[in-house]
Amino acid sequence: MINRKLNEILVCPDCITGTLVLAKDGQEFICTECNKKYPVREGIPVMIPSEPIPESQASVIHRQYSTSFNYIDHYQKDALVYDYFAKRDGVTEHSDRRLRELVASHITKKTGMILDAGCGKAWVAESFCKKGYEVVSMDISFENISKALLRYPFENHSAVVADVCSLPFKDNCFEYIIATEVIEHLASPAEFIKKLFRILAPGGALIITTPYKEKLQYSLCIHCNRLTPHNAHLHSFDESILKSLYTEKDLKLYSRKTFNNKILAFLRLHVILKYFPFKIWMAIDNLMNLIYKAPLRILGKWEK
Repeated sequence: MINRKLNEILVCPDCITGTLVLAKDGQEFICTECNKKYPVREGIPVMIPSEPIPESQASVIHRQYSTSFNYIDHYQKDALVYDYFAKRDGVTEHSDRRLRELVASHITKKTGMILDAGCGKAWVAESFCKKGYEVVSMDISFENISKALLRYPFENHSAVVADVCSLPFKDNCFEYIIATEVIEHLASPAEFIKKLFRILAPGGALIITTPYKEKLQYSLCIHCNRLTPHNAHLHSFDESILKSLYTEKDLKLYSRKTFNNKILAFLRLHVILKYFPFKIWMAIDNLMNLIYKAPLRILGKWEK
């Protein structure tokens, strides 16, 4: 059964204005405006739009080679090949843990609705549902969404298969939007933030993390004989680039934080640091970045 609160905020991702009506058999949503239909699989709305991404939003590398990129098909297949829920090596697990803790430190309201945009292993639902927040896990892959609901079957956890570039939600409906390690994969980061801001409630916050000053690397693809970026990362960000992505009038405040010092990771000090509480780890990380500025990640926070 589809979560009632999720049902209240869904709109047609093709026309945005259309109201969605659930068919009597519960197997699809139908838009009252454009008559588009969206299937419901195992109780999960699959809200993928019918229109592909416009060419104006194609990434630089695809414009350079005059190639197209079916990113929806790519990331749906990616979730079948790569298990986002699998345990990772010690360095990565520790790094991900600290990222989650830093993001959580910015969730200051006691209640509210949180969108996990590009949920991956659904750590947001795991962390915040038990604290009373209403969490919507969103991913382009049905595989990830299905696993997320099975692992975290909280009453206040709902999920939808959707494209971050065509969001199926009403305006101003989320108190928090979290998108960790997503923006570097998108053709148009500025459009991504603009669309997320539409569904962010006044007084709410959009929190994004991404690699910091990443040196993009490429390999020659054995299929098309053209360069392809490692990990499908299309962009690299620093403080000024991230800040420049959104400057509209409804932006109340922007802040950022670089973290996860490269030297600490290189020396594999996670074997010791993993025992330290977040605030002590953060102080050590800050000190290391003062001595030798080499953060691996950056967090950007836009408040509406």
